[in-house]
Amino acid sequence: MHSQNEVNFGVKGGLNLTFFNVEEANFGANTETETGFYLGAFTEFEINETFSLQPEVLYIGLSDFKFINAPIYAKYEVANNFSLLAGPSLNYFFDFFSSKFKVRADISASYNITPSLDAHMKYTIGFEEIAPNGLFIGMGLVL
Repeated sequence: MHSQNEVNFGVKGGLNLTFFNVEEANFGANTETETGFYLGAFTEFEINETFSLQPEVLYIGLSDFKFINAPIYAKYEVANNFSLLAGPSLNYFFDFFSSKFKVRADISASYNITPSLDAHMKYTIGFEEIAPNGLFIGMGLVL
């Protein structure tokens, strides 16, 4: 018997904390944090019962800093309703004069509260000084 893999669509949003390293005169690097929001959409392509691919497109808004974050996750269910996600993220920064496109790495965890509602947390790692790190905490809804 042949079963068809599922494709799910959804929306997500929540709180974003972005960390910038700022040089403080002779005192060295100081980390500053900006608080903002994110919202966007995702698609999940089921490969088998425990593994799927999940691309997302998120709009991130901070006080004076706005960008698009598009991670491409490999998602693995490690326990009942609990999954770990990891992958590259493509980012377009609206507010930079040059080098507006950055590639970063995302790691994430999600817990399915119901079959259509999850709570998730992700950390985005910037590889360059001007590509800041970010912590995202929010909810997702499968439509």
